[in-house]
Amino acid sequence: MKTVLVAAVALIDPDGRVLLAQRPEGKSMAGLWEFPGGKVEPGETPEAALIRELQEELGIDTWSSCLAPLSFASHSYDDFHLLMPLYACRKWSGVVHPQEGQKLKWVHGRELRDYPMPPADIPLLPMLQMWL
Repeated sequence: MKTVLVAAVALIDPDGRVLLAQRPEGKSMAGLWEFPGGKVEPGETPEAALIRELQEELGIDTWSSCLAPLSFASHSYDDFHLLMPLYACRKWSGVVHPQEGQKLKWVHGRELRDYPMPPADIPLLPMLQMWL
């Protein structure tokens, strides 16, 4: 089974809310809410992937020094195994704006379980909620 490395980030605003993005129609798991991020390209670090993905998906800039490793997910789907480090980020420049037509929502930690998520994301919630 192929292992896919995906980096994700919990962007945390000054009010302690976390940004969730809804997977768009036409993608696998469409309609589910997830942490922003994406696949780590060959030769790329997870931090570099997040910096790139945040610029592409949300139009914001951040730096490796602002990405704090928080937890990780290891989950087997039918056709691949996902390994996903989750980082926390409280500092970025620019205004979060969806660049790919996805819906975004700022959510308080106690509300995270109210949003349907991919199976790999759900085990990350307790650690994130403790950190908030």
